[in-house]
Amino acid sequence: MRSDVIQTLLVANRGEIACRIFRTCRDLGITTVAVYSDADADALHVREADLAVRLPGAAPADTYLRGDLVVAAARAAGADAVHPGYGFLSENAAFAAAVQDAGLVWVGPPVKAIELMASKTRAKELMAGAGVPLLAPVDPATASPDDLPLLLKAAAGGGGRGMRIVRELGSLPGELLAAAAEAASAFGDGEVFAEPYVERGRHVEVQVMADAHDTVWALGTRDCSLQRRHQKVIEEAPAPGLDEALRTRLDEAAVAAARAVDYRGAGTVEFLVSAEGRPYFLEMNTRLQVEHPVTEAVFGLDLVALQLRVAEGEPLPSPEPPQPSGHAVEARLYAEDPARDWQPQTGALLTLKVPEGPGLRLDTGYTGGDTIGVHYDPMIAKVIAHAPTRTEAVRLLARALERARVHGPVTNRDLLVRSLRHPDFAAARLDTGFYDRHLAELTGPGAGRDPATAALAATLAEAVRGPEGVRGPEAVRGAEAVRGVEAVRPTRPGGPAPARFGAWRNVPSQPQRKRYRSEPDGTEHEVAYRTPRTGVPEPHETPGTRVLTATPDRVTLEVDGVTRYFTITAHGDRVHVDATDASYTFTALPRFTDPATHTAPGSLLAPMPGTVVRLAEGLAAGATVEAGQPLIWLEAMKMEHRILAPASGTLTALHAAPGHQVEVGSLLAVVEEDPAAAPVPVPVPEETA
Repeated sequence: MRSDVIQTLLVANRGEIACRIFRTCRDLGITTVAVYSDADADALHVREADLAVRLPGAAPADTYLRGDLVVAAARAAGADAVHPGYGFLSENAAFAAAVQDAGLVWVGPPVKAIELMASKTRAKELMAGAGVPLLAPVDPATASPDDLPLLLKAAAGGGGRGMRIVRELGSLPGELLAAAAEAASAFGDGEVFAEPYVERGRHVEVQVMADAHDTVWALGTRDCSLQRRHQKVIEEAPAPGLDEALRTRLDEAAVAAARAVDYRGAGTVEFLVSAEGRPYFLEMNTRLQVEHPVTEAVFGLDLVALQLRVAEGEPLPSPEPPQPSGHAVEARLYAEDPARDWQPQTGALLTLKVPEGPGLRLDTGYTGGDTIGVHYDPMIAKVIAHAPTRTEAVRLLARALERARVHGPVTNRDLLVRSLRHPDFAAARLDTGFYDRHLAELTGPGAGRDPATAALAATLAEAVRGPEGVRGPEAVRGAEAVRGVEAVRPTRPGGPAPARFGAWRNVPSQPQRKRYRSEPDGTEHEVAYRTPRTGVPEPHETPGTRVLTATPDRVTLEVDGVTRYFTITAHGDRVHVDATDASYTFTALPRFTDPATHTAPGSLLAPMPGTVVRLAEGLAAGATVEAGQPLIWLEAMKMEHRILAPASGTLTALHAAPGHQVEVGSLLAVVEEDPAAAPVPVPVPEETA
């Protein structure tokens, strides 16, 4: 047996990508090892691994970013190879070297290739020598108005951290300082460079796979233009709307980039394509990409299996890659609220069920009952659809997301469905400014949505359930079937007398009322219903609506002659209503408002759990602040958020300090408004990355 055959693999990562790698390992007969932080002790990737090793602590800096601990874990578990996944240490040359120095197989590119591509500035110099098309760099010290707009980028990392768009020359010095500070915090390197910002450019990338036998595959293009905070949301393969000459040029440039660094394994060469169709090299990701499943679907490959094969020293199966087939689209399901500046959300993920079927794939690190915490990226899952044509793949993915049951924190699911069905997306009019232009319409009231009827369904289900939450025989089915007939609990022969439903009187019952708040938009709905002598709850003041079936977890209504089905799931005062064409979340409200729920005017509350990383210079009780002034910086789920002053006035209380861990709703500070100042709308906390 060859010594480099992998028998036991440790995945130096967590969540979805760890689970995805484990899936291939099971197919190949490889024993799997997970590492986990204290926050991930019960995570899905830990439950799915054959072995697991604890990394003490919760923060990434203390756990998944500690290469020494990961190497020690591999040794302790008897692993003979390490796969880095993506993110964390996946593009860390020192970690790759440490793995190999420990006598373990590194499932990744050569250390030298990682080093050469680690700095975007050095990588661009190398690519220029290889003939790869580039944007000309701009020296910020000599930038002129003719150079605007500019894009500032961190040299040592990605993911949108340290990235700024500069449209006014006067703001350049401040943005440089801010970008450098954020880059230093995120990557330990504050180097920032500037280049022209390409308006309405497309983000197009090429997947490459290379072995140690001089074979380099270019596995087609992917379009990743739909982004928020410079991070991808929807990806597809192949990139639509590119002519064959441009595709060929991108493939050749990607192969040239890989050969320039003697690449091995899976990597991605990223390009910005201008509106005129000119490509420019952005960077090379020396790892597996989040969006790799769309390439796998189109080419019928398992890229992780190929990574393992190359790491074992084997050649790729053939000199040329297989022929592509069809089109694939991937949507990233995030725990975040797009309507509120993409604020990440945390809490219990009560239900996660995505339809299964031909052409559909789900990659996730969660199951129902897991908790989405504050320490890591808010991505819940990736849903992928593959079909013969782009139109079919997009339609399949949109419908799968629409039918999914996702209960718990607010997610971007509705945004994804609307994005996929937007006319610009359908026509492949794609660029990185898609959400800048369309976010308001994509997060506004949706056409075809009917929260009032969904709230009615929730009310009827609760009425049937009763105050004790009883289920089963008490569920009443079919109003017409039981009209004029006593509704009774079934009993055994000789048992006690049957219990009767409802309050039996000679006059119809008075209407009852139930109030709900729709989440996350906060719209309130009041539903009136009656429970007549039949015991079947009926809508009151809702013409054109008839109850066909009402059980504690399923309601069927006829609305203006159309039969509609609703599945109801209650978790405490939260009610989730899943219809066949939309999903709704409601919070049951008391009949009267509790005055204790009000906070003092000017209170700044934490919009999410997180860590206070810094305060505005000189901020203290008694300080004068201006409306919209950043006061507090909060870090949560890998992103940094600014808490802004709601009005001009005086800071009368300050409860936040750097290093403090805060929960959602925690009181951070209070601003007493200056009556002489002009009133301004209360701003939403602003995400800065």
